[in-house]
Amino acid sequence: MHVLAQASCLTVTTPAKLNLFLEVLAKRNDGFHEIETLMVPVNLYDTLYFRDEPQGPVTLQCEFSVDPADDAARCLPAAPENLVVRAVELLRQESGCERGARMRLIKRIPIAAGLAGGSSDAAAALVAANLGWRLGYSREQLAWFASQLGSDIPFFLAAQPAVCRGRGERIEPLPQLAPLHFVIVRPSAGLSTADVYRACRPAEHPASVTTIQTAAEKGRLRELGRLLHNQLQPAARQLSPWIGRLEDEFARLDVVGHLMSGSGTSYFGLCRGARHARFVAGRLRARRVGRVFVVRACRQETAN
Repeated sequence: MHVLAQASCLTVTTPAKLNLFLEVLAKRNDGFHEIETLMVPVNLYDTLYFRDEPQGPVTLQCEFSVDPADDAARCLPAAPENLVVRAVELLRQESGCERGARMRLIKRIPIAAGLAGGSSDAAAALVAANLGWRLGYSREQLAWFASQLGSDIPFFLAAQPAVCRGRGERIEPLPQLAPLHFVIVRPSAGLSTADVYRACRPAEHPASVTTIQTAAEKGRLRELGRLLHNQLQPAARQLSPWIGRLEDEFARLDVVGHLMSGSGTSYFGLCRGARHARFVAGRLRARRVGRVFVVRACRQETAN
């Protein structure tokens, strides 16, 4: 996450994420699932503009950079249900702040895609409101607010590779990560996270994140590709024909490994480097399987 403070406006660029490993362990009493996941932020960004107002409401204007054929854009909740507005309103309520805000969100991260664009945007909103209203909350305090809003949101406050547990809110940052390059395909149809989790069966013999974590940190690319794992993928395959098709498309390509991200429908291939990723992307664009992105894992720090 990058924050640029100007005289009258804060600009926050906030990344998408990929799950290199996602194990579903059990359903919790609160209705969520216990998970263990290795997530990496990638350089595909949304941009949030935050303008402080002396008084008045919190407003949000959204602009989309998406394929017109993608129906998911119409599924983005409008204010006040949008996570960005909810995040800012939560800070305003808890802090007692009486100021307003005008926000503009440029969406580049596909929606309903397993890339956590909505969670990333909500984290950006927390950071922007904290700075724009001079509330003075620490990152740890913002992380508590984030956990009240959604499972992936705390991850994006630091936006660095991490192993996440619990609902996703218990975060263990990775001390280092080898350079990683990916190609992502987002087909024209999305999936509901809730629907995928309902259809998923928790693992009887769960895999451990430790081995793939070590491979990622040591840069053992071939081993990393072999260990890519997502327990939600079989359930998503039942709900969307795109998952099976993308599995087949990537299996025919010379990638190190491939996997669905999060609850889908985005699917990614791990590549040997930037040039290889551009080559794979060209092949996929020629097959017209969806929007294709060439990305790399990134590590960023943000202001409190």
